[in-house]
Amino acid sequence: MTETAVCPTQAWPGKPAPLGSTFDGSGTNFAIFSEIAEKIELCLIDREGKEERVELNEITAHVWHAYLPNVGPGQRYGYRIYGPYDPANGLRCDPSKLLVDPYARAFDGDFDGDASLYSYDIHAEEEGTGRNTEDSLGHTMLSVVINPFFDWAGDRRPRTPDNETVIYEAHVKGMTMRHPDVPEELRGTYAGMAHPAIINYFKELGVTAVELMPVHQFLQDDRLRNLGLRNYWGYNTFGFFAPHLDYAYAKKPGEAVAEFKAMVRAFHEEGIEVILDVVYNHTAEGNHLGPTIAFRGIDNHAYYRLVDEDKSLYMDYTGTGNSLNVRHPHSLQLIMDSLRYWVTEMHVDGFRFDLAATLARELDDVDKLATFFDLVQQDPVVSQVKLIAEPWDVGHDGYQVGNFPPIWSEWNGKYRDTVRDFWRGEPATLGEFASRLTGSSDLYGNNGRRPTASINFITAHDGFTLRDLVTYNDKHNEENGEDSRDGESFNRSWNHGVEGPTEDEEIKKLRRRQVRNFLTTLLLSQGTPMLCHGDEFGRTQGGNNNVYCQDNEISWMDWSLLEEEKSEAMLGFTKRVLAIRRAHPVFRRQRFLAGGPLGSDVQDRDIAWLVPSGKLMTQDDWDHDFGRALMVYLNGNAITETTARGERITDDSFIMIFNAHHGEIEFTLPTKDLGARWRLMVDTADSGGYPAEETYIDAEGTITVQPRSTLILRQEEPPVFDA
Repeated sequence: MTETAVCPTQAWPGKPAPLGSTFDGSGTNFAIFSEIAEKIELCLIDREGKEERVELNEITAHVWHAYLPNVGPGQRYGYRIYGPYDPANGLRCDPSKLLVDPYARAFDGDFDGDASLYSYDIHAEEEGTGRNTEDSLGHTMLSVVINPFFDWAGDRRPRTPDNETVIYEAHVKGMTMRHPDVPEELRGTYAGMAHPAIINYFKELGVTAVELMPVHQFLQDDRLRNLGLRNYWGYNTFGFFAPHLDYAYAKKPGEAVAEFKAMVRAFHEEGIEVILDVVYNHTAEGNHLGPTIAFRGIDNHAYYRLVDEDKSLYMDYTGTGNSLNVRHPHSLQLIMDSLRYWVTEMHVDGFRFDLAATLARELDDVDKLATFFDLVQQDPVVSQVKLIAEPWDVGHDGYQVGNFPPIWSEWNGKYRDTVRDFWRGEPATLGEFASRLTGSSDLYGNNGRRPTASINFITAHDGFTLRDLVTYNDKHNEENGEDSRDGESFNRSWNHGVEGPTEDEEIKKLRRRQVRNFLTTLLLSQGTPMLCHGDEFGRTQGGNNNVYCQDNEISWMDWSLLEEEKSEAMLGFTKRVLAIRRAHPVFRRQRFLAGGPLGSDVQDRDIAWLVPSGKLMTQDDWDHDFGRALMVYLNGNAITETTARGERITDDSFIMIFNAHHGEIEFTLPTKDLGARWRLMVDTADSGGYPAEETYIDAEGTITVQPRSTLILRQEEPPVFDA
């Protein structure tokens, strides 16, 4: 039984802003919003679990507040909300539940799945009925007052231009848990991510931004806990201002904040940006059968979308049980305050918004002029960082690619699907492949956006790794308790004749070639490339395409692969292609390519599409059912952009040759009008991905392109124009 003390703590009126707990060096201001509450108690919890309750008597615009002198960093606390409990009408106040602060900057303890966390009787025959007034103190996480002061040591944001950005999607724990050079005690932590071994790896690879999978404080699902599994991905947020406690090496309450800041500072010192994958579309409380840990007990109507016909139920556009109520000003304020906090106080450089379409659902349909986007657009802080949308949710019109405002970039799912289809030999993909290769102007070119609006990716955390994409047709998720067949049509994968690992050397060689094809296509496409962690050296999940619950060696990076010659060669190949992109602005244009027919003014054209014979493609060529091979000319002398100082940008010209056919094809290089001599820079049919010796081809010369391979050729001599 938890002890409750009569409050000896002095309470001053305090201020309604900022929300949350704010230490000023002498004491702490506490402020929490609730429009429905009739009484609120701030509960101070000591290390033995003893509770002191302080009633908040000051209310300003539905914000309840008090200032407690002499209360400082490390103080653990929660709230008890008194008010109506009437689930049928969407009212769920319950003072027996000690609630965490939605604005808490740090947390301590854990949720243990106890029945007291639920306001209904979890043992009742009819789900969600009955009443449970057991006290949840001792079974719930606690909010923690933090010390906001930190020595940033002159930290400066890299502010990498969009067209120079290369994103690497990573997981704090998965990236570091098995790295041999990271001290064992730092593995799985922010301090481990900041270790020189990790940062130097990113620098040598050539990425400019690390996109961290969710690091906001999230909850471990009872369902997974009961199965002996854990929520690995972290798309189950309840603390939108706090770095996830489990990823901190420093375990004292509140110290995770300083450790996260130190990680960001270390990345910035090496010119690498930090982007956060954020989950504002729903919370960890789930549907009407979920626990009462924060929002539903504070003000259920304000924070959640409820079903109009039955307000005991939640609208669910996310597949997780609830959707945040972006029609309510205080829910919108929570999101915007959180975003500003992570930019101004934690110094992050951008955000990737999980299921971003949900944030645009003011009524039911997605509206790119929704209030949330208006707020972001005019915000002087948030509008200046990188903003990336996952442009779908589970609504009836859930896929919203190209529908976001101009300052946003988007994960381009059409790029992923098209490139996968092209390299597994699907017919009639040539035209769309060309569009995806050049920045998807059909999706992003009509509303003031640029090619960098397209975040190009082949794989991400959700799905197969790149190695598994060429190794499996079906998912193999037995560890998840799932059925393990969904087929290559669902995954757009191809096992090349054998499901899973094989000793067949020809199949193994072809699989590695296909990985090089994917990497070359991705890293040399117009737009912003995103690599999924470990794809650059062959990370595998054993065919599991959904490791959300696999917090173990199935999902963690296996750095021992780099001891294998083939994996080390793949890493070297990736570095080489990234170096080509970095050195040549022709592959990272700031505006969409204009195209146009070839003619006497060929030197003014920026791109040309050619058939294997070296002739300009006709409409019949685009419409041909074969559609598995093409040659692309990129003119380095026709770049229309300028440098920051207004100087004209010029570059070498390049030829890209793609052969997704199962047979070799002879290509004839174009006339001297485009270049007199070409050097072979990449050949994915080679075991290393490029020729061991320098190889040159003259204009109008021929080259035999091996089955399912890519060639990149750079102009070594300028065009020769006859007198």
